[in-house]
Amino acid sequence: MLERIITALVLVAVVLSCMFATTSQYPMLVLMIIAAGAAGYEWFKLMPHQTESVRKLKAAGFGVFTAFISGLALYFSDLALLLWSASILTWLCSLFWVKSYPEYDGWYNATLHLIGLVLISAAVTAIFKVWESSPWWLMYLFLLVWGADSGAYFVGRKLGKRKLAPDVSPNKSIEGLIGGIVTVAIVIVIVQYNYLALTLPQHILFLILSIVTVFSSVLGDLFESMIKRRAGIKDSGRILPGHGGVLDRIDSLLAAAPIFAAGMYVLKLIGVNL
Repeated sequence: MLERIITALVLVAVVLSCMFATTSQYPMLVLMIIAAGAAGYEWFKLMPHQTESVRKLKAAGFGVFTAFISGLALYFSDLALLLWSASILTWLCSLFWVKSYPEYDGWYNATLHLIGLVLISAAVTAIFKVWESSPWWLMYLFLLVWGADSGAYFVGRKLGKRKLAPDVSPNKSIEGLIGGIVTVAIVIVIVQYNYLALTLPQHILFLILSIVTVFSSVLGDLFESMIKRRAGIKDSGRILPGHGGVLDRIDSLLAAAPIFAAGMYVLKLIGVNL
């Protein structure tokens, strides 16, 4: 437990420093590229492979390539938008995959390499673009994801009876999901009431975006759990003592970040100034 707490404190300190300590984009940029490379490395190790030595070598190459594509998308906004769109379509497909597991696992094939490249690159570019808009909007995104996860954990432990997806993640319950939504609803109401000067229709649109982001974060968690279960692996990695791998920490953000960033982009296009 102590190891887990220390790791969490270090992670929070690093992320918050990159977010708020300077207006320079380079610390956040470097952090995102490193996260993309580490997540790409871990993702590749979850895929079907022949030998351990070949897997590690190719995983390292895949991690570097993922970091490279993410770097390009951080520089070229059109590529980032393309990745977000592809990511959202993939998450829509994943709804069927999660619901149908383990009866159907046809998704567990070589195409997951491309899917991982898209999902990871889309997520890190989305996080960076939201931060560029305002560090506080990125903090809001984090609060949505962490609030949903924490609320679901504590409510699920006390009241959880009906399983949400027993074949994918046996510990998650419908009661926990409701608890997470209620927790996040408090955050949304506080932010909208105190910090946003919007019309009623604009408030409704922002509320819808926030709720969709929360549900997508749950889907991201379930999807990564399903891949690990199919691969027969408990944690995606061991780089974070007490927490597992990078993917284990950002699984919810893989889905939530592109959806939230794309939603903010669309709201801006229709004249909603956040």
